[in-house]
Amino acid sequence: MKVDPMSLPRIVIIVVAAITTAGAVLADLVIPDLAAQHAFNPAWPPHAKFHDAQYMVMTVLLGLTGLVLATRPSRTALLHAAAILATPWLGMIGALLFPGTATYDPEFADRTVFVLGLHGQVFMAIVLLLALLVVTVATVRIPVDSPTRS
Repeated sequence: MKVDPMSLPRIVIIVVAAITTAGAVLADLVIPDLAAQHAFNPAWPPHAKFHDAQYMVMTVLLGLTGLVLATRPSRTALLHAAAILATPWLGMIGALLFPGTATYDPEFADRTVFVLGLHGQVFMAIVLLLALLVVTVATVRIPVDSPTRS
């Protein structure tokens, strides 16, 4: 039995796609303690909530697009999926470069989760970006004559 050399990269990308699709909606809208800091935060003006909703919709669309591409039997589609899925996570890290931004509001400092000194969402973004980088390198290194080439 021949094993598809793209199987592991495909599985990792599908997992990242699922996290990307559901993550922001869960964190910003569904999980009560986290949603209180985002969509249901009474201190946020309507325009801030609009951009939070925009981000949630965008991550669902990018996650689903990445998921569809990751299920196609093509190296190119798999690489495109990884690039698309990296977008919201790179955007999260890039947002920290803008003046006046923060990973959490001061009133929630005591309820904010940190992992290795990083805000939990930033830590997750770094882990997922590293996973995408590793599988992208692995996918590029798979010989062109493998069963799932293109």
